[in-house]
Amino acid sequence: MSFDFRQAVAYLDAHTNLEGKREAGSTPALPTAGKTDGLSVGPMRELMAALGDPHLAYRTIHITGTNGKGSVTRYTSAMLEATGLSVGTFTSPNLERLNERIAYNGEMISDDEFARIMTLLSSVEPMLEQTPGRWDLLSAAALTWFADLGVDVGVIEVGMLGRYDSTNVVESDVAVLTNIGKDHTDGEAGWQRQIANEKAGIIKPTSHVVLGRRFGELRSEIDAEESRGVYEAGTDFELVSNAIALGGRLCSVQTPYGLQEDVFIPVHGEHQGENLATAIVATETFFDRALDTDLIREALEEIEIPGRFEVIAREPTVILDGGHNPDGVRTARHTLETEFARIGSWILVFGMLTGRDHVEMLEAIEATDFDAVILTQPTWSRSVPAAELGVAAKSIGIEPEVIPDPVEAFLRAKSVAGSDDVILVVGSLYLIGDIRPTARSIQT
Repeated sequence: MSFDFRQAVAYLDAHTNLEGKREAGSTPALPTAGKTDGLSVGPMRELMAALGDPHLAYRTIHITGTNGKGSVTRYTSAMLEATGLSVGTFTSPNLERLNERIAYNGEMISDDEFARIMTLLSSVEPMLEQTPGRWDLLSAAALTWFADLGVDVGVIEVGMLGRYDSTNVVESDVAVLTNIGKDHTDGEAGWQRQIANEKAGIIKPTSHVVLGRRFGELRSEIDAEESRGVYEAGTDFELVSNAIALGGRLCSVQTPYGLQEDVFIPVHGEHQGENLATAIVATETFFDRALDTDLIREALEEIEIPGRFEVIAREPTVILDGGHNPDGVRTARHTLETEFARIGSWILVFGMLTGRDHVEMLEAIEATDFDAVILTQPTWSRSVPAAELGVAAKSIGIEPEVIPDPVEAFLRAKSVAGSDDVILVVGSLYLIGDIRPTARSIQT
């Protein structure tokens, strides 16, 4: 039978989901660095072999990292498209629609095409010895669709860690590691090295490697993998300037191939300059030459990165940020402090998933410094109950409002905010996905 879109999603959701799910209920425990027993790319490899290994029909750039990989993916895809190449982009998670994860030249896959690909996967599954998981199927759908379209290049974002991620079937031309941070880890001694090892697992003998930060003593984990060479930030390329500009940032990057001057990106945050530098080097490394600076400027001058310190409304200013670990929310706080004057009150709407320390996250965002704190929870099976967050908040001297429904929490913040106030929604991309449609519909 041929699926329609609803049936395709139902088929997908019937498989083991390590990400979690919208409705309440149990979900398998997430893998953490150094504790990946039972994980294997085997089911994905078997599935792709049964499909004829479509992922080997085009070149790829494979991107991992604790933070920043979504932005690097978008910048890289935009620059590749600007050169005239056809580009398939696979990202995660989605904010509002599942289709967002799979795109061709910036346009997400249609419902009909998604259903067609899932129908194909369902016809292959009975032939397999190993049952694929939900993430295997999503990854396979993207990689297969890109082959069907005959893309010139796929820009593939890792879902989690790297070595055992379903996307790690690709034989990348460029492997990008943006950074190492405290996520998907128990925080025990040696966690940085364990995460570096897992992320370095995407490096193949075919890969040129781009490191978005200095890896220091962790560089040995990178060098242990066979590759075609490594470019590391601060050593082989450098963000020469990274200045606040009207509506974004103005950056210059010294790459291994030349100097790219005065590139404007319409996004907020000092960290986005680092992401831009990484993306430019990854793209130039793919071509093994410098890109035309005007091409880069034109490709990025209107770039949008939903849910990454996204200013979605004014009067009051509403900012949506998917920071979901201590480094991520700390970066959001730094961006708020350095790029937005505190004229009125600051209102925090905060919710998070399990796997991170509640107090550490609240301290990273400096929740005690907000004029009002509203705690909520994403409608996701791995969300931390708002009441539980409330207990953590009170332990560090905060008297929050606790509103479990995320949309109601946002509307409460909107109702008490004056025109000069700032509402920051942060803590999880899934929380942003819950709130963004409402925030967009009432923006002023």
